[in-house]
Amino acid sequence: MATKVLIVDDDSAIRRVLTTTLRAVGFEVVESSRGEEAISLLGVSPCDAIVLDMNMPSMGGIAVCRAIRKVNADVPILMLTVRNTEDDKVNALEAGADDYVTKPFAIRELIARINAVVRRAQKPVEADNMLTVNDVSLCGDRHLFIKRGVSMHLTRTQFDIVQLLMRSPGRAISHRKILTEVWGAEYRDHVEYLRTYVRQLRKIIEDDPAHPQYLLTVPYVGYKFREAGPSQVALDDPDAEAACVGGEAELRGLGHKGLEFWDFEGIGMS
Repeated sequence: MATKVLIVDDDSAIRRVLTTTLRAVGFEVVESSRGEEAISLLGVSPCDAIVLDMNMPSMGGIAVCRAIRKVNADVPILMLTVRNTEDDKVNALEAGADDYVTKPFAIRELIARINAVVRRAQKPVEADNMLTVNDVSLCGDRHLFIKRGVSMHLTRTQFDIVQLLMRSPGRAISHRKILTEVWGAEYRDHVEYLRTYVRQLRKIIEDDPAHPQYLLTVPYVGYKFREAGPSQVALDDPDAEAACVGGEAELRGLGHKGLEFWDFEGIGMS
């Protein structure tokens, strides 16, 4: 069965190019020009992934992404943005996007990113049905984090991060190891993804996100989950964490041979 993608962009020229290209390589495509319409469409016609423009009139991409996440924690969302700034990337990820692409972009890169988020979403849940560390448990069947008897639903990416760390409580897992295991080898240098998701997770699972007791930073290395025993305070040093990280890795040679680089400046960008 073909992968079904919902394209949400107010620019008709961009929708036309994306729809034509994605259909040519085997995707099923549904279009929407407005965020409100896209949310309604998802209610009656589920899809495998969403390509969502960040900058739209009326209901913008960030608001649309947050609205979708309230009703669907698992559908992969890839955000399109015209600004290649750290704030825009962080805003997209914190709103619930799984990935982002900056305009103008190569179509083959976009296709590779869509395939990557769909592959992660469809990856079977690993066999750890229940992991327990002190007063918290992770339920593999239902993607739940359970703290002191209270269930908290996590997105697929959030769940995968916590599951990886909880398998080895007290052991430091490097940034690159987490990124490779959760996102894939091509994302191993994208540490801003990981830092953003850790901030999200702490807001969900910690009593006080500013002073985490479960999801702990190991400066210059990565993260660890609190080991069994008395609670600990994280050595949470964002500057130290950033200092040990290189720049973003360029994605090269991904996607389908023969597809051109489309410069969307020529047809307008929202």
